[in-house]
Amino acid sequence: MTAAYYVQAFNMLPHPEGGYFAETYRSADVIPHTALPGRFGGDRSYSTAIYFLLESHHMSTLHRIQADEVWHFYTGGPLEIFVISPTGSLSVIRLGNRPDQGEVFQAVVPAGHWFGSKPIVDTTVTNMAVNAAGFSLVGCTVAPGFDFNDFEIANRATLLEEFPQHRAVIELLTT
Repeated sequence: MTAAYYVQAFNMLPHPEGGYFAETYRSADVIPHTALPGRFGGDRSYSTAIYFLLESHHMSTLHRIQADEVWHFYTGGPLEIFVISPTGSLSVIRLGNRPDQGEVFQAVVPAGHWFGSKPIVDTTVTNMAVNAAGFSLVGCTVAPGFDFNDFEIANRATLLEEFPQHRAVIELLTT
């Protein structure tokens, strides 16, 4: 299967952070604003889920949301998720289906952390299978549910000022 196949099959649309997405679930039940932490600006669904696809030439720009986000690997090549905590520590999650290569099927990005992702492009002869698919198809589940009012795309200059030690990642995952 190709990236174009999945984009068409799941009626995926361009995502503001990069790549393509299709919302697959939004809870009909809602958490009232008064029951949520102050960082939320209104009522939120209990949970939401999407398919998210990045082709090898795409990146998911650094952004943050106000809820935890669980990532799930489905198919294609592995994906690296770069996470910068509010205190400035950087972690890299390898989402994929090869545990012997340090990849995991699921991972959590905590609320309020800057994060972005990029398919792993490996040009070494021994790992050609990594790049063979040319895309990564993953899923993201957010609770309380995702709302674009909680979505903030990073400003490169601001992040470089705050986290100069992560210049390479910030320049890779911002425009």
